[in-house]
Amino acid sequence: MSNFIETMENGLYALQLPSNSDSVAVLENFVDDLVLNLNIGDDVYANLMTCLNEAITNAIYHGNKQDPEKKVFINLEVVNQKRLIFTIADEGNGFDFNNIPDPTDADNLEKLTGRGVYIMKKLADQCIFNTLGNEVELHFKL
Repeated sequence: MSNFIETMENGLYALQLPSNSDSVAVLENFVDDLVLNLNIGDDVYANLMTCLNEAITNAIYHGNKQDPEKKVFINLEVVNQKRLIFTIADEGNGFDFNNIPDPTDADNLEKLTGRGVYIMKKLADQCIFNTLGNEVELHFKL
């Protein structure tokens, strides 16, 4: 299953998940519990779940290449119950997030992949990648 660490008094949470598709459901269950505890509205919930689903899927499939020896690390900071800051990191080599094809370009509209980063940038209040490109920080205002 997962290694789940929760520190209620300072609003910090950490998950270490294996690089397989089961981890998506673990993260979704964690978010569902979080939504209930913080009374998060439907609009924020939808954006949150969509972005986190994209981030963990990218980490598992692109970053860690489904390597069972590699983990996906998810940290959450709840700031004054007004803002959520998620950090999702993988153990992969990263990617150049500044040089990805524009999914809104006419040549890319029919493609089935390549929209994850675009979606995260549109739906999160902030989307910040580390220099290597193997970690993304997603901010959501409540």
